[in-house]
Amino acid sequence: MKKSRGRTSRKRRRKRLQKFMYGVNCSQKLEYIKLKKWLKDRGFGDSSLRPAQFWGTGRGLMTTKALQAGELVISLPEKCLVTTTTVLNSCLGEYIMKWKPPVSPLIALCTFLIAEKHAGERSLWKPYLDVLPKTYSCPVCLEQDVVQLLPEPLRKQAQEQRTAVHELYMSSKAFFSSLQSLFAENTATIFNYSALEWAWCTINTRTIYMKHSQRECFSLEPDVYALAPYLDLLNHSPNVQVKAAFNEQSRNYEIQTNSQCKKHEEVFICYGPHDNQRLLLEYGFVAVDNPHSSVYVSSDTLLKYFPPLDKQKNAKLSILKDHDLLENLTFGWDGPSWRLLTALKVLSLGGDEFTCWRRALLGDVISARNEQQALNITTKICHFLIEETQHVLLQISQMKRDKENLKEQLTLVEALRLEDLKILQKSAEILCNLNVTTI
Repeated sequence: MKKSRGRTSRKRRRKRLQKFMYGVNCSQKLEYIKLKKWLKDRGFGDSSLRPAQFWGTGRGLMTTKALQAGELVISLPEKCLVTTTTVLNSCLGEYIMKWKPPVSPLIALCTFLIAEKHAGERSLWKPYLDVLPKTYSCPVCLEQDVVQLLPEPLRKQAQEQRTAVHELYMSSKAFFSSLQSLFAENTATIFNYSALEWAWCTINTRTIYMKHSQRECFSLEPDVYALAPYLDLLNHSPNVQVKAAFNEQSRNYEIQTNSQCKKHEEVFICYGPHDNQRLLLEYGFVAVDNPHSSVYVSSDTLLKYFPPLDKQKNAKLSILKDHDLLENLTFGWDGPSWRLLTALKVLSLGGDEFTCWRRALLGDVISARNEQQALNITTKICHFLIEETQHVLLQISQMKRDKENLKEQLTLVEALRLEDLKILQKSAEILCNLNVTTI
């Protein structure tokens, strides 16, 4: 006979469950105590939000009281924000003002972050810098072996991101050298590539949108960045809605929630209706069961399933290209997209149906044969992508065993691929039902 659990055992179990559901309060950690004191000195009043470690999302902010829709979640004074104005008011200001051609707002902020991080204890921003991530998981930071496991078009975008950051570094080296009189150490050592990569990732993943007026000392690129200490601990959820803006009257950046949140739950904001490929590219994470997610079909995959001897193939491809129907062809939670089905219907037009291509683009039914062929090919492509995704997941599993140093990066790509697999399997189910209906 099983021994019944006592009250102490039930309490322990309840406590473990609460930690799993609500996260562990981290506000007593020294770095957060120092950050809160630093923010208070800059006019930030006490907030109901506390730093915490959550099971699903990692570090975030939990609320110590129930939040109602329409309630102000956080109000951060302008003094706490890092903007290009902050940079110009620092020792870097005079060097930026006289540098020609003007540096971009992005490079100005990157330079400020690197310089302040290098200053260490002497930096006025040290309490904030101490809680910033030491490393990031954007594609620019991923090892090449890991990048190769990304799906298209993300793999291509990852390469483009890496190239863009490298070009930014190379084009900024002369400006970095002009700052030598500010440092005892060689600027080439301080402003190296890894330092710029870290600063670029910090700005790309953590800034809020805040438009600033155009200034002559900066290039014409939009000046829309602001780093927001403490506020930037809020994680993303695709299932919440918030209002976020700089209040010109109070001179505070404010976030108002449009949804309820229970006491001790994690408070989320929404970065926008982004799919998982965009989230990984821009922010370095994946959202589970993201309603905005899609699996992309490349034009190469599309063309694998059509006879190479189709005399009208080039004409069909030209039509699709002219109508922007060779990109953003996707499978989603609700099955193949209209764009994908339309592209396949055009490619499935018979010789005697080709003149009807305009009607096909408008979504008209051309013939039962055309509809069925497009559906059959869609199903084949879906199953091909399922097999391809499963194959990559096996590769990742093997690499995680063989390359311990890449485990974290591989787990991220694995999460993306697992989400893709769920979408493709759901699409396959929908297509199967469609095929049954049309038989």
